[in-house]
Parts: sequence; C-alpha cells; structure tokens
Amino acid sequence: MITLPDSLRSAFKEPFGPVYTDTEQLLAAVREAGVEADTTDDSAAPLIAVGDVVTYHLLEAGRQPDVAVIDGKTEREAVDAEIEAALADPDTETCRVTNPPAELSKAMLLALREAIRNPEPVTIIVDGEEDLATLPAIVLAPVGASVIYGQPGTGMVHVTVTESEIDNARRLLEQFDGDTDGAMELLIT
Repeated sequence: MITLPDSLRSAFKEPFGPVYTDTEQLLAAVREAGVEADTTDDSAAPLIAVGDVVTYHLLEAGRQPDVAVIDGKTEREAVDAEIEAALADPDTETCRVTNPPAELSKAMLLALREAIRNPEPVTIIVDGEEDLATLPAIVLAPVGASVIYGQPGTGMVHVTVTESEIDNARRLLEQFDGDTDGAMELLIT
C-alpha cells in the first residue's frame, strides 16, 4: 500500500521517545503515561509492542502486550529458540499478515486497526518485516497508550501516545510513496 522512500529513512535513525534497557523502568514509565492521561486501567491505555525482542522482554517481566507485532527476527536475523518459544503463546489470539520490508501493506494496517480495537490481547505475526508498524500503531492508539519498539543496539523506545505524537506519525506516513490517502483513510475510520 505505501513504501518508505529513501529520502525519509534518516527520520527513523533517532528514537521517537525515551530509550530503556531495564524493562521494569520501562513498565513504570508505561504506568505513569496511563495515569497522566487519566487512563488508569490497562484497557484504556493499551500497551503495543513492535518487535520480537521487545515483546519477549515485556512477557518475561509479566506484562502481556495488548498488541504484539512480531516477525521472528531481530536485526534481520532469526530470533533465538528461547525468544521464539516464549512468543508462541497458544492462549493469545493471533493474526498472520504479509508485509514486505520497507512497506506497510493494507493487511498490516487492517490487522493493527482490528488488534488495537480488540479488548483481548492479539499477536500479529508478520511474514516479512514489522519495523514500520510503529507509525500506524501510534496513529491508531488512543491518547495515553504506550507504543514500545526496539532501537537496534540501543534498547526499547517508549512512545507515549499524545495528540502531538499522532500528528507527527501522520506527517511521516503522508510522506511515504504509494496510496497514502488510502492508508490514512484506513487508519482514521
């Protein structure tokens, strides 16, 4: 549906929020973000994880993400057996989508939209690459939600969803190549 142009790749070099290497500190920040938005229960302030290693660390800390987007890879290499086993949760609803590298497919956007609306935890398993799912996740998530993604070689980035963050994510998505109008329509309906 839309593709990341080469001219926009540099916009993804810097993290979109604070970076954490300690999962407990990250989860404290997630709780604080929900409180600041007056959304004190988990259903009102969902936690969306983009990436296998991020999802693994959250699960190991006892926090099931409301939405997890995984592709079986980290830094374009297969995750190790321990992470793969931890992410294979038969009790979590799963959805499989195809999403090529450097793209956001219609299937990915629709799966994210439905998963974020679902009151039960959902894992989106991607055939391809999930890296860019962070942007539509920010656009789709309610204010006060947290979107967590991995910054290679650095740690876990926490984006507290605010109107400003939603606007920034929309502006970036509108600069992609392809059917940006169609993609934005999927995200706002």
